[in-house]
Amino acid sequence: MSVPAFADISKSANDVGLSSSRAIAPSLLNKDFYHLSAGTIEIKSNTPNNVAFKVTGKNSHDKATSGALEGKYSDKLLGKSETSTSTRKGHQLRKVSKRAPPVFSASMGPIAIFPHGNHHGINAFIIYDKQINLRFRRLIVYRGAGLTLTQTWNTANALDTKVELADSLAKGLKAETVFQYLPASNKTGAKLNLTFKQSAFHGRAFFHLLKGPTANVDAVIGHEGFLAGASAGYDVQKAAVTGYSAAVGYVAPQYSAAVTATDNLSVFAASYYHKVNTQVEASAKAVWNSKSGNNVGLEVASKYRLDPVSFAKAKINDRGVAAVAYNVLLRPGVTLGIGASFDTQKIDQATHKVGASFTFES
Repeated sequence: MSVPAFADISKSANDVGLSSSRAIAPSLLNKDFYHLSAGTIEIKSNTPNNVAFKVTGKNSHDKATSGALEGKYSDKLLGKSETSTSTRKGHQLRKVSKRAPPVFSASMGPIAIFPHGNHHGINAFIIYDKQINLRFRRLIVYRGAGLTLTQTWNTANALDTKVELADSLAKGLKAETVFQYLPASNKTGAKLNLTFKQSAFHGRAFFHLLKGPTANVDAVIGHEGFLAGASAGYDVQKAAVTGYSAAVGYVAPQYSAAVTATDNLSVFAASYYHKVNTQVEASAKAVWNSKSGNNVGLEVASKYRLDPVSFAKAKINDRGVAAVAYNVLLRPGVTLGIGASFDTQKIDQATHKVGASFTFES
């Protein structure tokens, strides 16, 4: 049983469920409740050249629309590569060859990335760029393991580039750099994240290089299902601790529990999860903020698998707000989710929400 990260002690690890991370409070309370957005669409596709694309669009209940385009390339074994550039009709055309990942740069402002076939073992990609000025670049990528490049462009006109390197410097060590560029304001950001994971230890460090700089570190140790972890933030410029948290938990194959103390040990939360059988799961969470009074927030949820391709979920909190959701696999690669929330104390008022989600995957 692997040790989860500190942020995953009281919730599921990135929505992957208990099977892989053995996190404490599962996604029962937060995931797959589709009323949070009026409409959501997600399209995922994978190419033979190890490039994954994801397009996400959301329409909120306030009629605000947002979206993001993500291109992700991963390769466990990279060969030496070069890049070349040319122009066509005012756009820059960049071609990458010899199993090199697509070249992403915040200064490029890429519009789209298209796979360009595989010729004699050479994977090629074409990247269309908004810049008109011709620039010649040369990139050399040497053989390595666990390299992943991810480029995201959203409707807020923010470009995020993430480079990950896992199990290359040391077994269990993953290093990633995240660069952000805002063309409208010409602002930039850079982060360095380190993760080290062993059978009984999971440690992470996050460094914001251009702001502060600041650092956030956390660590979790585990033994025979028992977990204990702590986190802290530090501002280098101010030479001061910005925050700290702690958590303890216990994980078993069919149930788990955790107690966390966050916001400088002022907000306490206790969570519990129980997998009753292959069809039924249940979870509960209680939260108390010592700064705001003696009231304790409570939320309970349950999930019932109707058949191998569909399930239903329901939850309710101490304020009387109830939510239901239904998820079904319509056909391979097409998933439909519908949900609604109701304020049981204000049935006659327009406080209720309904949402739907479509996911297409190939």
